[in-house]
Amino acid sequence: MNMGNKEFHIHLDNNNKARYAIIPGDPDRVEKIAAFLEKPKFIASNREYTTFEGYLSGERILVTSTGIGGPSAAIAVEELHHIGVDTIIRVGTCGGMQPQVTGGDLIIVTGAVRMDGASKEYAPIEYPAVSDFGIAMALTDAALKRTATFHCGIVQSKDSFYGQHNPKEMPTKDTLLDNWYAWKALGVLASEMECATVFTVAATRKMRASAVLQCLWNQDSDDKQAVLDTTLAITTAIDALKNIISKDNSL
Repeated sequence: MNMGNKEFHIHLDNNNKARYAIIPGDPDRVEKIAAFLEKPKFIASNREYTTFEGYLSGERILVTSTGIGGPSAAIAVEELHHIGVDTIIRVGTCGGMQPQVTGGDLIIVTGAVRMDGASKEYAPIEYPAVSDFGIAMALTDAALKRTATFHCGIVQSKDSFYGQHNPKEMPTKDTLLDNWYAWKALGVLASEMECATVFTVAATRKMRASAVLQCLWNQDSDDKQAVLDTTLAITTAIDALKNIISKDNSL
């Protein structure tokens, strides 16, 4: 669906055509990411969707916010796909679940537990939400070169922030707590709200997608002082995208 020639929600059209996009959740993070690109420029803003463009290795890059959660993220991925995007890196935040994941660490996401609702309208629940191997490897290489503390693995994507943080207050508390303990026992690294949807929509549309997340704090730690600076996650994504573009251009 579009509005005239513009996509209905993100307000972009084929004049903004690009192959690569970085998608944070927070609209306020868009300009910060775009500042690491050449010739950054504001393009559009509507609802939770703010977009800047810039250039990297001669390629136009779109930076579009998705807002919070699966439904708005699905719309962003769909409409970016409509204007030519086939490669997406989510840059976001998360809360650590394993004891070794602490505030300031990076998570390179290889897969996501599908506790969202949006992905269920794209694929049966048995289908795994996994990131593109090549994009995840590019993010891993970039994190290694920056000597960042990072972890590669699975995250939980949920739809209720307070269902995670205040589960005992919910009528579904037994299910929420049982699931939480199960995910921890299975080695799930962190909890966030968009990756499962982004990966499933990307698979549906034959796009490449992965994610690098900044851990704000560990859910089970007594220290809840959040590490809010996402610069390391942003620069890791930028470095990875440079390598991806270089490899794509060599094919």
